[in-house]
Formats: sequence, structure tokens, C-alpha cells
Amino acid sequence: MIVVPQFTPLERKTEMSESFALPTKPEDMATALVERFNSGKVSDVVALYDPEAVLVKPDGHPIKGHTEIADDLEFWLGLGLPLKVNARHVFTHDDIALIILDWAIDGTGSDGRHLHFHGSASDVLRRGADGVWRYWIDNNQGTVVRHPA
Repeated sequence: MIVVPQFTPLERKTEMSESFALPTKPEDMATALVERFNSGKVSDVVALYDPEAVLVKPDGHPIKGHTEIADDLEFWLGLGLPLKVNARHVFTHDDIALIILDWAIDGTGSDGRHLHFHGSASDVLRRGADGVWRYWIDNNQGTVVRHPA
């Protein structure tokens, strides 16, 4: 399991101000995702997505592109809770990879209530001309049966 500690807003500014490497191997995506998510900066996480990427929301509704994905990420990062990830499988063919990740966001929310979100993602990555692997399809609920959007 890959875990990067949770930081207070002040610690985020001082400790997480460095830039994070972009993944040059699909196996590096889990670590890159955790580092960037736990930085609390939407722009750090959006950099892991292809400009034309699709993110499948929990209700099955797909959203596309950096603007819509950033809007969705605002909610998750706004919780201020750390992301934990376990990369189960990575399958690669040429410039496309399928990664299966078990993930969890767990902790105490700003209102004092315990929050727990989790899933097993089935995500598609694509290697760009720059050699960086980015999300092409982010399906964080994998094969969970969803109600029509």
C-alpha cells in the first residue's frame, strides 16, 4: 500500500511546494497519484490526466477534460484526507496500460464525522509523445454496477 502522510494547510505550503515527477512508467502512476493527491493541490493532480481524459463519476456519468476533472477533484481534495492506494495489476501494450488500483480515503472530516470512501479502480493510461503516462480513462469504481446517470 502506498501512503503519503496527511498535511495541515501550512505544512502543505512548506513541505509540498516541490514539483513531483510525472510517471514515465505505468507502474509509477500509483505513487504519482498518491503524492499529488496528498499535496492537496488540484493542479498537481490534473497534470496526471491527458487533456482529453474521461473520468467516470461514481454514478456512471462520464466527464471529460481538465476543467471538468479539476472541478470534480476539488471535492475530493477539499476533504483534506489522505489517499491510500494499492496497485494490484498493471498490464501494458505499446502506449496503452490498464491499471487496477484499490484505493481508500479515510479519516475525520472538518465537521468531526468519520468519512470513508473506497473502491477498486480500473483505469486506462496512455503514454504521450513526451514519454509521460497519463490517465486516459479514470474509472475509480471499476466494475461496480451503477445506476443510470
